[in-house]
Amino acid sequence: MAVVSIIGTGNMGSAIADVVRRGGNTVELIGHGDSDKPVTGDVVVLAVYYGAVSDVVAQRGEQLAGKVVVDITNPVNTETFDSLVVPADGSATAEIAAALPQSRVVKAFNTTFAATLAAGTLGEQPTTVLISGDDADAKSLLAGIVTAGGLRAVDAGSLRRARELEALGFLQIGLAAGEKIGWTGGFAVVA
Repeated sequence: MAVVSIIGTGNMGSAIADVVRRGGNTVELIGHGDSDKPVTGDVVVLAVYYGAVSDVVAQRGEQLAGKVVVDITNPVNTETFDSLVVPADGSATAEIAAALPQSRVVKAFNTTFAATLAAGTLGEQPTTVLISGDDADAKSLLAGIVTAGGLRAVDAGSLRRARELEALGFLQIGLAAGEKIGWTGGFAVVA
């Protein structure tokens, strides 16, 4: 079984923790006030807003070396909610990977809402977690954790696909904020 450290105790961090526990894995939650608490998991989920990632990396970068680091962020312009704030040919995940060259960085969970993670379903379909990254073993480890927790994991490709996952996450947020779908809705993958 895996030990998963989740940095961030908000809705998404809590929902991901529940998925991890359902699969029989161990969870270590690290909140904002836990700056002295070391990161011990082999898998570390960055369940924080995009704007806080650089602080987490600055504070905990050495602790993340050698670990699978999961970026769940959607780098949305929070002033206007009308665009992503990363270059058109980049992604938040690529920035994190560049800042953590000794970590195996993957993108996941950003195309789901906390409610669909907690429910385990979206409509009649299992909640799907899309995963992108360049390390096949890291993606496989995370996919195993996701599927053990009762969700569907889909390998969405290389780290370059993080850009498309962020665009999909942004679209979903925009639809929910515009009341076109509920915060319990989203996209399902039918296999």
